[in-house]
Amino acid sequence: MEPAPESFNPWTVVNVVFHHLAAQGLHPTLGGADPGAPAAELLRALGIEPAPEGDRQVGENVKRHLAEIRAAIFGDENGSM
Repeated sequence: MEPAPESFNPWTVVNVVFHHLAAQGLHPTLGGADPGAPAAELLRALGIEPAPEGDRQVGENVKRHLAEIRAAIFGDENGSM
């Protein structure tokens, strides 16, 4: 079975890079150019498909956590607590 292709939100890359630069004492600014497009190209170069919905693994973790909360509050799938 082949694993699902990786996806990642390009804006997350922009955020990480900006925070890294700021931690190094640099002060990046958003100006006239959209940094999302170069971030998406960087992801493609790394073999990761840019996806506006974000990181697939993060989404799966959120779904799993919500299922755990539902089970804790409402009981299992059969309705028992």
